[in-house]
Amino acid sequence: MALPPLPAIHASHVGIWIASPDGRVQRVGRGEAIAAVAATPHLLLGATLAGDRLGYPELSGLDLLELFAFLYPARFAVPTPAGIAAAIGLEPPKAEEDIAAFLPEAAAAMLASLADPDWPEREGAWHGLQALARQRWPWAALVQPRLAAPDQADRWLFARLPEWEEGPARLPPRQVTINPDDVTARLDRLTGDGAERRPGQQDYARAVTTIFEPRERKDAPQMLVAEAGTGIGKTLGYLAPAKQWIDQSAGSICISTFTKALQRQLSRETEKLYPDAATHREKVVVRKGRENYLCLLNLEDALQGGFSGRAAILAQLVARWATYSRDGDMIGGDLPGWLPALFRRNGTTALTDRRGECIYAGCPHFRKCFIERSARAATQAEIVIANHALTMVQAARPRDGGAPATRLIFDEGHHLWDAADSMFAAALTGQEAVEIRRWVLGPEGKSRGRRRGLAARLADLASYDEAGDRAIQAAITAAAELPGDGWLGRLTENDPLGAVERLLAAVRAMTFARAVETKTADAGYGIETELADPDAGLVDAAASASDALDALLRPLLALGKRLEALIDDPPDWLDGQARARIDGARHSLNTRIDTLGGWLSLLGRVGGPANPDFVDWLAVDRYDGREFDCGLHRHWLDPARPIAEAVYRPAQGVLVTSATLRNGGHGHGGWADADIRTGARHLDGSVRHFAVPSPFDYARQSEVLIVTDIARGDLPALAGAYSRLIEASGGGALGLFSAIRRLRIVHARVADRLARAGLPLYAQHVDPLDTGTLVDIFRADPHASLLGTDALRDGVDVPGESLRLVVMEGVPWPRPTILHAARRAAQGGSAYDDMVIRGRIGQAFGRLIRRADDFGQFVMLSSSFPSRLLSAFPEGTPIRRLPLDEVVNHVAAANVERRKSAFAAFSPS
Repeated sequence: MALPPLPAIHASHVGIWIASPDGRVQRVGRGEAIAAVAATPHLLLGATLAGDRLGYPELSGLDLLELFAFLYPARFAVPTPAGIAAAIGLEPPKAEEDIAAFLPEAAAAMLASLADPDWPEREGAWHGLQALARQRWPWAALVQPRLAAPDQADRWLFARLPEWEEGPARLPPRQVTINPDDVTARLDRLTGDGAERRPGQQDYARAVTTIFEPRERKDAPQMLVAEAGTGIGKTLGYLAPAKQWIDQSAGSICISTFTKALQRQLSRETEKLYPDAATHREKVVVRKGRENYLCLLNLEDALQGGFSGRAAILAQLVARWATYSRDGDMIGGDLPGWLPALFRRNGTTALTDRRGECIYAGCPHFRKCFIERSARAATQAEIVIANHALTMVQAARPRDGGAPATRLIFDEGHHLWDAADSMFAAALTGQEAVEIRRWVLGPEGKSRGRRRGLAARLADLASYDEAGDRAIQAAITAAAELPGDGWLGRLTENDPLGAVERLLAAVRAMTFARAVETKTADAGYGIETELADPDAGLVDAAASASDALDALLRPLLALGKRLEALIDDPPDWLDGQARARIDGARHSLNTRIDTLGGWLSLLGRVGGPANPDFVDWLAVDRYDGREFDCGLHRHWLDPARPIAEAVYRPAQGVLVTSATLRNGGHGHGGWADADIRTGARHLDGSVRHFAVPSPFDYARQSEVLIVTDIARGDLPALAGAYSRLIEASGGGALGLFSAIRRLRIVHARVADRLARAGLPLYAQHVDPLDTGTLVDIFRADPHASLLGTDALRDGVDVPGESLRLVVMEGVPWPRPTILHAARRAAQGGSAYDDMVIRGRIGQAFGRLIRRADDFGQFVMLSSSFPSRLLSAFPEGTPIRRLPLDEVVNHVAAANVERRKSAFAAFSPS
C-alpha cells in the first residue's frame, strides 16, 4: 500500500526545504514555510527541533519520531535523518537538500512494518491505535488501513505486565578469602582468549581483592582508594574479583555510579559475567530513585481522561512503551530520550512517582509496579548497580529487608563529594514546605489529582486506633501553618499567611537587604547572604516557625510509634497487603520526620551559635531574573564526613575508584586530595591507596593548546574563536562553558555559519532536547559539534572520530558562593580552589582519549592560565601557549592528517 501523497518539510540552520507530494524539492523562505505548514499538515522529523530552527514553536504535523515510538517502542534510534535511516535499514540522505524527499521514503518503510508477520511489537498496537485515533493523532488515518484487528482481543496493558514475587531474605555472605591468582585467571577469561594482556588492569584487579578480605574490627571496612587511568579497563578490573568473591561467599555487591551513562555501560559489561540473558536479568539489577520510573497508577489516570490534547497522545505512546520496556525507567532507560521533548510542556514528570504520592500496597497495580519490582529484584540480585544518591539514601535510611550488600564499589568516585553535598543538605524553602503540606493534607481547594493526605492514606489505622487518629488530626491542624498554593505571590506582596510564610518573608527581606549582586554572567539569577547577625524580624519569625514545625513533628512522631505498634502486635485485619501499605507509610513518614528535624536544627541557628560543622545561608532562587523559591540552607562544611559515618563504616569492604582522584599527582596534594574528596580521611588506619597510570601515549595522542590572545569577557572574540576552531577541526568538537548565558550567545553567533559549512552545532540550554539525546546525536555524526556546561564535562563517553577537540571557554573557576568561601577557608585557601579546578580540567581532558587509536586536542581559551594548574593534564602531554591564529593552524593540520590517515586506511592496497 503506497503512502498517500503528502508534503514534507526539513528546516535547519542551513535553510528550509519542502518536498511536494510529487517529489519535487524546493528551498523556501521562513515566511513561505510557516504559511505552508499552517495550511497543510507536513511530514517532518522532530517537531520541536524543526520548529526551533524554523522559528515557529507551534510547528506540528506528521512527525516520524512519533510514528517510530508507536511502531518500535523501547527501541533505540538517534533522532536525525541518518539515525532513523540506520534504525529502519535505509540509505541516509547525502545532503541537507535531500532530507525533505527522504522523509516520505522513511515513512513508507516504517508503515510497511505493519504488514510484517514477524513485527515483534504487534501486541497491543491495534487497541492502542484506536485510543490514539480518538485523540486525533495525525498518523492514525495512515496507520489504521494497514493494521488489521487481532483475531482475539489484546490483553490490556495492566494485564500484560508481569507480577513481581516476594522472595526470602538474602542470607549474609560467608567469610572467605579470595586468591589473587584466581582473580587474574578470571580476568583473562573475561577479556577473551587471545586478547592483549594488560599488566595495569591485572595489577588493579589484584589490588581490588583486598576489599573482599574479612573485616578485622567493627566500623573499619577494608577500604581501597584506587586511581585507574583512562584505558586501564577498570570496570572488568573490579568485576573480576567481585564475581570471584560472589561465587565463593554467596554474597552480593553494590556498584554505585554518578552518571546514568555509566550505569548503562556497567549493565552491558556485566553481561560478560552472565552471558545468558535470563540469568543476567536475575543476577544484575540496575536501581535508581523512584522519580525515574513510570508510575502505573499515574499512567492509568492519564489514559482514563486525566490528560487531554497532546499530553493524552504522549500517555498512549508511553503505554505502548511500558509493555516492552525492560524496567520502566523513563529517565535514561529505554524510553527514547527525545520522546518527551516532542510534547514540549506536556512532559513525562506527571507520569513518574512524584514525592509523597505513592500509596504503596493501596495501589491496584502494586504487584506489577516497576519500582517495587526493581526493589525486590535487588534484594535477590548478586550485583546491584545504583547511583551515588540512592546508595547514600539506603545507607542513611535503611528499609526493612534482607541483608544489605556488605561490599560497596563507588565508580566515578570523584563525584562522591558533590553527591553527598546534595544528599546530606537541608533546605527549608517554600517549595519544600509546600510538598510536606500536600503530603499531610492532600488535595486542597480546586486542585485535582489522586494525591491523598494522611487521613485517606491511613484510614484503616484511624478507624482501628484512637491514638493514631488523634495524631493524624493533630498533624492536619499543624500542617495548615505551612505554605500553600500562591505562597510566592503573597511573599512578593508582603502578605504572608501562616508562621512559615512569615519566616520566608523575613528571609526574603533580609536577603535582598544584604546580598551583593554582581554584574557577572550569572547576574539575574539567585542571590544569597550569610546567616549571621540576623535582624530582629528574622529571629522572631524563626521562633514562631520553629513552634509551628514542632507542632507538626510531635504528632508525626506519635503516629510513627502507633505504626510500629501495629506491626509488632498486628490486629486481625492486618493482612499482607495492609501490612505493606503500613510499611510504606512508615518509610514515607520517617523521611518527613528526618526533614522536619533538620529544619528545626537549622532554625535553632537563627539567633543562636553557629555550628562549625555546617555552613548556613539565606537565598532567593531566580531564573532569568524570575523568582521561584526562597529559604534557608544548610550544608556540611565537609560533606564527605557523613559518607564515612553513614555509608563506609557499616560496610565490610569499600572501593572508591576513578581516573581522576588525585587531581594531578603527588606534587599537588596527591592522596591527600583524594582522601578529602572521598571522605577516606575520616576512617582510622584502614585505608589503602593504589594507582595505575593510563596506558595511552598522551605525548603522541594528544595536545594541549592555550590561546593567549582572547581577552576575558570579549564575547565576539570568544564566539569567533569557537567558530574558527570548529571549522578547522571539521566538527567533532565539544565546547564547554561555565555560564549558560555565554553558551547561548556563542551558539547564536556561530550556529548558522557552521551549518552552512556542513558542520551542525547542537547545544544544551538551547536545543529542545535532553542531554542524553544531544550526546547520541553528537556521537553518531563526526561532523557535528556540541556546546554544554557541567553535565558534559564528565558525563560523556564518545570514543573515536566524533570527539577530537575539546574547547573550554576559560579556567573553570569555582563560583564565589558562601558555601565555597567557607570550604575554601577550611581547606587551605587557594590550594582548595586549585584542587577543584584541576579536577574539572582533568575530567574535561579525559573526554578526549578513550581508545588507543584516538587523537585529540584540548584548547583552553585563557590568556592567563596559571602554570600551577598544568598538572591537571597527564604527564607527557605536549602543552603549548600560542595565539589563536597558530592554534587554529595546529587544529587544521591535525584535521588534514586525520583525513589522510582515513584515506590511506580505506584505499585499496
